Amino acid sequence: MLEMLLRWNKMQGERRIPRKYLKYTVKYIDWDASIVPVNIYLLDITDTWKKPEKSNATVARHHCKIEYLVESCAAFVANVDCTHTKKISVIFPSGGDLIYGVSHQHIGGTGMALHGEDGRVICSSLPIYGKGKEPENEAGYIVGMSSCYPRPVSIKLSEGDTTTLLSNYSNDQRHTKVLGLFYLLVAEPSLKHNSILHSADGVRSLTH
Repeated sequence: MLEMLLRWNKMQGERRIPRKYLKYTVKYIDWDASIVPVNIYLLDITDTWKKPEKSNATVARHHCKIEYLVESCAAFVANVDCTHTKKISVIFPSGGDLIYGVSHQHIGGTGMALHGEDGRVICSSLPIYGKGKEPENEAGYIVGMSSCYPRPVSIKLSEGDTTTLLSNYSNDQRHTKVLGLFYLLVAEPSLKHNSILHSADGVRSLTH
């Protein structure tokens, strides 16, 4: 038995284990006044958090389920309007200028949108479905999502703003474990940014 174990260990030692490597290219530029910090928000359509009544708190532990189920629509509406819409209210804990937004959905998704308190569309993102057989263009699969790049300082979000997030799926058939995520980059207000740049020690940030 000992001899067999020694032979097995020798074989394991001689076995070539394939190695894989990752290569990163990191670029940087010198800091100047045109560079502003951003807050990154990841909104989840399954978030069940609700703002308590008579509370001004905007920061709290959220309850995100990540995935959800889209049931197929009834037969009598299958040829009319078979769209499943899920929506939640989102309260922003801080303000700033929206500079980028993009959503993430699975097969069956028809788009997501973030609406302001007045109903205007702040940012929308639509799926791009493949039409071929080659990689990154597989027919019937989502191969990309459109994104929004608002004009600089054209869309402002204020602390405490209540927005509405919508996620739409075609439910002509049942879809399981779908996602409705929205990524946002919000530049910090210029006043706060200037205060950080000109603080005495150079690294102090402002608090609300």
